Amino acid sequence: MSGGTEGMKVDDLPAWAKRFHEEYGSPNLGDLGDVFHGPLMQRKFGLRRDDLVEIMMDRRMLPEDRDPYLRGMMVGGRSSSIDILDELGEFRTISRDVIVEVRLISHLRRTYIEDKDLIKFEKDDMKRRSEVLELAEKNSDGESNLWG
Repeated sequence: MSGGTEGMKVDDLPAWAKRFHEEYGSPNLGDLGDVFHGPLMQRKFGLRRDDLVEIMMDRRMLPEDRDPYLRGMMVGGRSSSIDILDELGEFRTISRDVIVEVRLISHLRRTYIEDKDLIKFEKDDMKRRSEVLELAEKNSDGESNLWG
């Protein structure tokens, strides 16, 4: 995506990305673009959950006949890997060690602080984790589950 507030148009997306965009509910891509210039508080960039990405993998790690590009939607990630739903609809976990480049095709979600659905999910998840922790402590028969 280009650096500016104009964002990307649906017609600019590759065919595989258009399908993801439609299945996602066809958000207005112009409102989701990266902003690299301007007041600091208004800048927004970087990879987000649900982004459409194209990942170039190290050819040395792949069979000779395999395409080094993996295309799809980011669904998560950890310190050592990235999880995506690929263009064929298959879930894949890719080690960060074999990734040469990640190219952002388009955002499908707002930035974290602007994403009311994601903030609600985080809040509900914190509440659920707290309830699970309370239940675990209640059922531990007074035994400490802390190591030390």
